[in-house]
Amino acid sequence: MRLSAVLPTLLLTVVAAAVFVLPAAPANAASAVLDRIKETGTITLAYREAAAPFSYKDREGRVRGYSVELCQRVATAIQKALGLAQLRVEWLPVDAATRIEAVASGKADVECGTTTVTLTRMQTVDFSLPIFVDGGSVLVRAKSRLTRLTDFRNRKVAVIGGTTTEQALAQALTALTAPATLVPVKDAAEGMAALAQGKADGYAADRVVLAALKQQAPNGSQLEFIAGDFSYEPYALVLPRNDPDFRLAVNRALAGLYRTGDIDPIFQRWLGGLGKPGPLLHAMFYLNTLPE
Repeated sequence: MRLSAVLPTLLLTVVAAAVFVLPAAPANAASAVLDRIKETGTITLAYREAAAPFSYKDREGRVRGYSVELCQRVATAIQKALGLAQLRVEWLPVDAATRIEAVASGKADVECGTTTVTLTRMQTVDFSLPIFVDGGSVLVRAKSRLTRLTDFRNRKVAVIGGTTTEQALAQALTALTAPATLVPVKDAAEGMAALAQGKADGYAADRVVLAALKQQAPNGSQLEFIAGDFSYEPYALVLPRNDPDFRLAVNRALAGLYRTGDIDPIFQRWLGGLGKPGPLLHAMFYLNTLPE
């Protein structure tokens, strides 16, 4: 007997057996995060205090920014989905060193900042749909005549320690055979201070963050970017690992913003002053406009 004649019958037998052997998945898998939010009427959102215009605390003590507003929209959508009359938002300040741990340990339900999606981080936490795409660059003093990454041979570059930007910068400099000294800093304020005081020849960060810092700096006209980017940085909201129903609730809210165009005024409010979105960002929004 030919194998082609036996195969359909064999497959049907295996599938039929699997129906009795494999346990059926529950129609609605339990979500520890959603259950806790519903029980307490509270959602905890982590934010960066000095990552404007994405996540920061203003002079009045209000938590604001592009990523923060996206998190607020997500919280509103979850409140509606859970049928809660009210949902209290608690804000937890984090920095580059503590943001992942805050979500992994359950201190925060979502981190709303400038966190890049990486496979290594996926071993500890999960991520939402992308919310922004950027690249790493370096801000320098205009009179320095540093125009490209290779010019930093035997120079000093300030960068926030423990970030994907630091890793990508080190790899790029090595690949270009342009050994430079990386000066770890805690945050953007320290990095800009190092540049202004001559302790570093450049400050490396994501380009959009640098653009905002340049715009706000008293000596902004005396600063400029080097040519090109040295990394690819897809931002997303950080979520707890192994909670697919909570991730779905977050992604449903984000996809709805992209699909309806409600993302446009949010983008303009926080990032419009830094220039029009490029083709890569347009593509990111388009590709994540998922249907229900």
